[in-house]
Amino acid sequence: MSRPENGQIAQRDGSRAPWIQCLGPMPPLSDPVAAEARLAEVAEALPAELRDGPARGLMLALAEHSPFLWSLAARDPDRLARLLRTPPEESDARILREQRIAGRGQDGAAPDLEAVSEILRRNRAEHALLVALADIGGAWPLERITAALSDFADASVTAAFDALLFQAAASGRFHPADRENPQAGSGLVVLGLGKLGGRELNYSSDIDLIVFFDPEIAPLKEGLEPTPFFTRLAQGAAKLLQERTRDGYVHRVDYRLRPDPGSTPTALSLASAYVYYETTGQNWERAAFIKARPIAGDIPAGEQFLAELTPFIWRKYFDFAAIADVHAMKRQIHAVRGHEALAVAGHDIKLGRGGIREIEFFVQTQQLVFGGRRPILRGCSTVPMLARLHDDGWISQEARDELGAAYTFLRTIEHRLQMVRDEQTQRLPTDPAELDAFARFAGFPDRPAFEAALLGHARRVQAHYALLFEAAPDLSSEVGDLVFSGAADDPATLATLRSLGFREPETVAETVRGWHFGRRAAVRSPRAREVLTELVPALLKALSGTPDPDAALANLDRAFGRMPAAVELLTILREHERLRLLFADLLGSAPRLAGTVAFSPHVLDAVIDPDFGDPVIDPAGIAAHYRALLGRPDDHEIFLDRSRDAARQLRFVAGARLLSGILTPQGAGEAFSAIADAAIATALETVAAKFLAEHGAVPGGRIVVIGYGRLGSRQLTAESDLDLVVLYDFDPDDRTSAGPKPLDAAVAYNRLTQRLVAALTAPTRRGLLYEVDLRLRPGGGQGATATQFRSFKAYQSEEAELWEHMALTRARVIAGDATLAADAAAVIDEALRRPRDAQSVYRAVRDMRATVEREKGDHGPLDLKLTPGGLLDLDFLGQALVLAHAHDHPDLIGLDAPALFKRAAQAGLLEGGEAEALGRAYRLLDDVHHWQRLMVEGDPTQASPVAMARLARAANLPDAKALAAQLEAERLEVRAIFDRRLGRPG
Repeated sequence: MSRPENGQIAQRDGSRAPWIQCLGPMPPLSDPVAAEARLAEVAEALPAELRDGPARGLMLALAEHSPFLWSLAARDPDRLARLLRTPPEESDARILREQRIAGRGQDGAAPDLEAVSEILRRNRAEHALLVALADIGGAWPLERITAALSDFADASVTAAFDALLFQAAASGRFHPADRENPQAGSGLVVLGLGKLGGRELNYSSDIDLIVFFDPEIAPLKEGLEPTPFFTRLAQGAAKLLQERTRDGYVHRVDYRLRPDPGSTPTALSLASAYVYYETTGQNWERAAFIKARPIAGDIPAGEQFLAELTPFIWRKYFDFAAIADVHAMKRQIHAVRGHEALAVAGHDIKLGRGGIREIEFFVQTQQLVFGGRRPILRGCSTVPMLARLHDDGWISQEARDELGAAYTFLRTIEHRLQMVRDEQTQRLPTDPAELDAFARFAGFPDRPAFEAALLGHARRVQAHYALLFEAAPDLSSEVGDLVFSGAADDPATLATLRSLGFREPETVAETVRGWHFGRRAAVRSPRAREVLTELVPALLKALSGTPDPDAALANLDRAFGRMPAAVELLTILREHERLRLLFADLLGSAPRLAGTVAFSPHVLDAVIDPDFGDPVIDPAGIAAHYRALLGRPDDHEIFLDRSRDAARQLRFVAGARLLSGILTPQGAGEAFSAIADAAIATALETVAAKFLAEHGAVPGGRIVVIGYGRLGSRQLTAESDLDLVVLYDFDPDDRTSAGPKPLDAAVAYNRLTQRLVAALTAPTRRGLLYEVDLRLRPGGGQGATATQFRSFKAYQSEEAELWEHMALTRARVIAGDATLAADAAAVIDEALRRPRDAQSVYRAVRDMRATVEREKGDHGPLDLKLTPGGLLDLDFLGQALVLAHAHDHPDLIGLDAPALFKRAAQAGLLEGGEAEALGRAYRLLDDVHHWQRLMVEGDPTQASPVAMARLARAANLPDAKALAAQLEAERLEVRAIFDRRLGRPG
């Protein structure tokens, strides 16, 4: 016989034999008897010349190794015979022609979509069988096989959009410029990406498409919105191609490579696409667009779009940052199970080490880095680009040849895997018997020979790949695949996320992809995304150690939504594992503290400080630290910003110490209160100095700030407001300030108070400092903001109601003139020591509590303040004891609640058991109150089960149920003592 000519071979008698007769060795068989039995089922329907020789060997290979291909062969023997007798190039051209025109109706009528669907699927089945025959038979090399698969996909997509545009034209919604070719001039741009775009499509691959449109030229019916029209068009095409019917399917369609697929329509305008790629486009999208090409629609418009996108894809300068970003994506893929030791069984020949993806990354990354300056490197096919990289001096001849050979080998194995059952898989069998059989289907005599070939190629790929990528530090998790590049959910990644404890891995994957797509401004910059890509595996591992990883991730996502930029935070977290773990704990347990970190990442520095474990909570020490952080700002705006930064850092440290168990809730309350003291004192000093410079000093003028409530009792929580009263005094005989702009004393001190409140409450670019409430001053919310001392003194002795004296039990001077502070403290002390009838006090306090209960009620068992037997009962009872008995027992004044109850028992005002129960209850309720304010974002009475479990652990109780039971028991006992001592309301 002579060499093949036009797909046939010439025999000695001059006749022509089918092309199939010239094929080489076929894949070995494991069970020839079973294969022969299957072949016998169709043999009689085949021409005699196709029953023996190479054709017989090829059909036996199909019968044994591929249920999918054998079903195609056995279902239609005539089709099989036609393909075996006709040169494959002719069959390929015929099927492509039929597929390309399948979407056109007859005589200009709208096509029947069911009929179109049937034709598309019938052609796909025939083409799949043809390609397999040419591949297994060795008639076509790899590049011819992938080109045929890609060309067929192009034809399928064209036919699908033709059918839908013809229908739209028939209904009057679309007015094509060319009624025979509706896609011409349509403004529709359909891009093929990935292996389709590079004309390297897999045997059973999805096709990656992006659909754009130009609303300026789209010939739509007047008034018809283009986005819904083209979106429905794209969705209809996908349905027509991928919906499974009795005839199978044509192609699985993936639109998720479009800009931010989680939040955009299926079809986008070209203008929107330009804006996205110019501002938010990522390196993996640049890599994807290396292979992009228009495959359907308005081809010139698509080519113009890609030409205008050239500056995004191909950077003018060598882009070495891209190599780090792409490598970070690769290291996410290798956050793996035993990738260092290659094993053939179960190996992923695409994503595994030494696999197809490494060869593609090897090529595409160097294209991204150097292609902007070297147009010769802008090709879209892998093996030809290896040759160009060598010719241009970037890689060695050895790298070109070994990677090219490995690519051909691995892609061939990939096709064999997918031919078995028409599945999009790249993973080798794990079952030994299945792996033995597959080794033979791949053309090897046995599994050891196959393993030797595979491992040889994989190791050579690894060696070349390592020269480019493996020098970078590895932040990967060891727990499994974590792949978030691209737009699809990777099944192995979802499995890894489940193993990490995430309940909704799909939501996690979409959230992380959203960061990469720039949905959060904080991570939109190229540098932020680069660091984030490297950090994500380690960050997810850290979040997995929290009680509720899903909630922790959601809190992080919200933090990114509030942050202007996140590069500093991400860099810190990347470099410090301890801070990563702490930040994850904050996200899961104390989202308010996590928000502080998000706003000011530098606050984490304090956690690294060795002094973190040795807290200072005395007011003088905290005041000194606050002033050191404040420095000496020479501008009021700088002072405001620094005061907010200083308070934020110190509050964060106190909260982190509380969360870490270094501080008790009581100690944290003292620390939070001391921070507020320092902020108030420095604010008063600063605004007073500036005020005096403008208006001069008031003769004999003095001013103090009194703290009430939790600030006054040094029990401030992480989120408490400040209850303040400002007092002033002056020489009554000379009440005008002596300065450039003189003011009356009352006017001066009220304006000064307003400036003080503004310094404490005004939002600046550095955020908020405190909320301030001045309503406890004499007169409440009416009248002047500051109170003259003489008026305050007279009011407390003559007009104040009992509830106002109750408030004085937790009042103390925070800042200001020392002499006026002493005078104010004396007035407070005198008011508290006033002789009172104990029963009248008890009755009044009891009635006040009843009024509060009636008007405000409570918000359930987690409302620790208002619920019966809660903190309000305890505070009211303590205040009643002080007001009723301080005249005879002045040492009741100034004590915290547990100490007050203990002292009251010593004075015979309570029984010892009552005091012990009240003190124990107060400590538990107040501690949990502190933890609530730190750990629960939003309404503390609506704490999640996870937050309740953490609250229980903080209270040294086993679980949330035990905490609820303990709180209920304590409240019942407190209410019983309250009623017994103060009486029930009438």
